[in-house]
Amino acid sequence: MTQPAKHVVREGAQIALAPRSIAIIGASDNPEKIGGRPIKYLQRFGYRGRIDPINPNRSEIQGLKAYADLSATPDAPELAIVAVPGQAAFDAVRACAVRGVKVAVVIASGFGEMGAEGKQQQAEMVRIARAAGMRLIGPNVQGVANFASGAVFNFNTTFSETTPLDGPIAIVSQSGAMSALPYAHLRTAGLGVRYACSTGNEADLTVADFMLAVAQDPEIKLLLLYLEAIADVPRFEQAARFARARGLPIVALKSGVSPRGMQAATSHTGALATEDRTVAALFRQHGILRVEDVRAFVNAAPLYLQGWHAQARPLGQRIVAVSNSGASCVMAADTAHRLGMPLGDFDVATRADLAKVLPEFGAAANPIDLTAALLNNNRMFGDLLNTLAQHDAADAVYISLPASGAGYDLPRYLDDCITFVRQTARPLVMANPLAASAKVFRDGGVVVFDHEVAALEALVQLIKHDALLRRAEPPVTPIQAPALPAGDARYLSESDSLNWLHAAGLPAIEHVLCRHAEDAAQALQRFGAPVVIKGCSAHVPHKSEYGLVKLGIQNAAAAREAFTAVMQGLAQLNVPDAAVLVAPMRKAQREFVVGARFDPRFGTLVMLGDGGKYIEALPDIALLRWPFDAQAVEEALHSLRIAPLFAGVRGEPPLALEGLVHIALQLGALLDAAKGGIASIDANPVMVGASRADTVIVDALIERGTHGLSMR
Repeated sequence: MTQPAKHVVREGAQIALAPRSIAIIGASDNPEKIGGRPIKYLQRFGYRGRIDPINPNRSEIQGLKAYADLSATPDAPELAIVAVPGQAAFDAVRACAVRGVKVAVVIASGFGEMGAEGKQQQAEMVRIARAAGMRLIGPNVQGVANFASGAVFNFNTTFSETTPLDGPIAIVSQSGAMSALPYAHLRTAGLGVRYACSTGNEADLTVADFMLAVAQDPEIKLLLLYLEAIADVPRFEQAARFARARGLPIVALKSGVSPRGMQAATSHTGALATEDRTVAALFRQHGILRVEDVRAFVNAAPLYLQGWHAQARPLGQRIVAVSNSGASCVMAADTAHRLGMPLGDFDVATRADLAKVLPEFGAAANPIDLTAALLNNNRMFGDLLNTLAQHDAADAVYISLPASGAGYDLPRYLDDCITFVRQTARPLVMANPLAASAKVFRDGGVVVFDHEVAALEALVQLIKHDALLRRAEPPVTPIQAPALPAGDARYLSESDSLNWLHAAGLPAIEHVLCRHAEDAAQALQRFGAPVVIKGCSAHVPHKSEYGLVKLGIQNAAAAREAFTAVMQGLAQLNVPDAAVLVAPMRKAQREFVVGARFDPRFGTLVMLGDGGKYIEALPDIALLRWPFDAQAVEEALHSLRIAPLFAGVRGEPPLALEGLVHIALQLGALLDAAKGGIASIDANPVMVGASRADTVIVDALIERGTHGLSMR
């Protein structure tokens, strides 16, 4: 495997994972108070560094020598926990900066999340810290936990209720609760967790810093990430690239998707739907698998820990389901289909050899029903797996044993499972509701789930993530974008937009710009009927709502009449550059939209989907982040709800999508080349038919960026 390049972890995140000394400002002798619980955890979980409780009213706290203030400690602690509220927290950060503390963990809330005044105080807190070379975690944070070293400076009660176990999983979360909740689920499942890090308001250190820090621990095999927004995109990408290069899978849960969830996550409600899609595109680009809920967040963890991602051979989608229950076979087929990975068929040779293993009344098909005959033939299980291995017939195996008690040779079945995995390097997962039987397999190293659906969901997640991780970032060939026409209007007119796209090599529709009624009549004669007549002005980017679009014009008289009506409408709007655009009417088998936008934080984004006038009312779109390749565009198109129409329905020919793919690729490259000179490009609709030659952009709108405006 390719070794990742070395990166320098920000000192603050590294220190926070393994501080040599910790002060608790606002320390309490009550181990269940916010200022007392970190001391309790540090002592209980075996932290070996120095602990300095700070409290002016006590000389001893929880058996430790206490100090009146930070300046009285033997020397400056590496890390200080600020467990006092309001102005006292602000003053404590200043004291930490003066004392030479390297990292301050500000538990107190009431700062950036509380409005303008709180944001101002939080910014001043950061300024003070940076001036002293100190890093901040929080404010409004629950803390960090390292169960390998016992450095658990956190006040979440979960760690009191759950027996800790060091392990190969790291959790990094903007939310304190969401650093502890998956930890609890993982521990209940018997899995060990090394790190549980929360970042709160992220005034300074962010999830990206902790991602990079934990990724450099070679013992970490799975990183679980919870976030609501990305504060530092370049740092996030650095961490994601490092993790991917060393084969560390990242599973992400991002909240703020629903309108109510968006409102809770941020005040920028107007843009969050776009931001959510943008983050999803960023995840895909860097091999991060996004899941939708906490159960999926932790469900597949046992499979990830088998080391599947270290294998050179990629996983395919050929899942083979095996059971000794006909009902379980049917449900496995249904579940796999629902998860988008239907069970496939065996080739003739495989079926023939499987038939030799199975009973006469069994079917050599996928799913494989072992029937009750397994009870009388304990060799059948191993013979079946060996046949699959010999024929290389399975990329992954799902086994359901709802009946596996007395009379079944479970130790032998366990050996058969282990032999198959060693022989093929393919994942194998089992569903077994019987506790005693399941324990035999778990103790032997087989991943076992109580529920059949959970087992298949985990297996499908593993396969999808493997494909995502193995996709390389596409190379970028720089191109030269045509210059925008001079002007200080925010938007280009439709004519200028179409002309710019044509100059860039894109299939923009031919058109004529008219300033007299007779010009419109002559344009109709040139193109042939029918034509469309539209108002054209850089100051009226959206024309339909003003009645400035006339469709299906059939003759010269109608063209003159439509020209006059449109010009009158433009006159009422008092635009300085009024003109009329005439273009041939083009029919399409399907209308699409392709749009590109430059985001100052996320870079160039390209949207594509179902086009036409209902795009906002019934959005069916996918978002890509540049750079991407043709495969990514095709996959985005096939993720749309309208994808079943691409093959042709009711006698229609299949759609030729190559032209659409080309437009998406070119818009991404052009907008990236513009370096902020173009804010957005909207091509809607793009007509697509049965051949690439049918693909044409019939309407377009280009928005200038900061550098695309003329300076006067």
